[in-house]
Amino acid sequence: MILFPAIDLKDGVCVRLVRGDMARATIFNADPASQAREFQTAGCQWLHMVDLNGAFEGHPVNADAVVRTIEAIDIPIQLGGGIRDRKIFDHWIDAGVSRVVLGTAALSDPDFAFAVCRDHPGKVVVAIDSRDGNVSVEGWTKDSGVRALDLALRFEDSGAGAILYTDIDRDGAMGGVNVEATVDLAFALTTPVIASGGVSSLDDLRELKSYEHAGIEGVICGRALYDGRIDPVDALAILSGEADGDGD
Repeated sequence: MILFPAIDLKDGVCVRLVRGDMARATIFNADPASQAREFQTAGCQWLHMVDLNGAFEGHPVNADAVVRTIEAIDIPIQLGGGIRDRKIFDHWIDAGVSRVVLGTAALSDPDFAFAVCRDHPGKVVVAIDSRDGNVSVEGWTKDSGVRALDLALRFEDSGAGAILYTDIDRDGAMGGVNVEATVDLAFALTTPVIASGGVSSLDDLRELKSYEHAGIEGVICGRALYDGRIDPVDALAILSGEADGDGD
């Protein structure tokens, strides 16, 4: 199972939000590229980046920080936030992004989303950000009225590499991941699922790892890595199956 350390960009710096609220942002590192190098040095094999300003404004805002990060590390990056048309998608693929995360566009422009899934199999991650079972869009500010499972099922056999499932009410709140909802979604799909939202301890990772057979490809971890609740070396040991992560 893959550990995806998260770098969320707001105004060019690494932050973490609480439940997607831009007014509740904590700055953890002013240098995203440096933070990315730290994750790579710890042994992480992937990096998850989100342009938070871009998600709200509908177009890339933190492009310079993303480019600097791409240039600073050798591990693959999956990037989301404000990627809502083919030109922007192609730009990031050409720039070296390994997988592009589509959230709002998966609902607002399905023709575009299905086209890039078809043309770039495995390089698209469909982000399903759920609040009370419904998909939220436009930086988590609007309820789409579409159920999370219904959207996920639309992208079965589309060429999407994974479904990224986030429980918004858990995100950044350190209350534990919504394992039940994540596992239910994974069992309902053949497309791999990435868990996100609320990961706060090594026990959360152990529980997710125990359901890897359901089709959970990996887990995104943010605040708990930054504030020291989770050591990336221990996390990687658990998710690889090499250790229980007790640190001994």
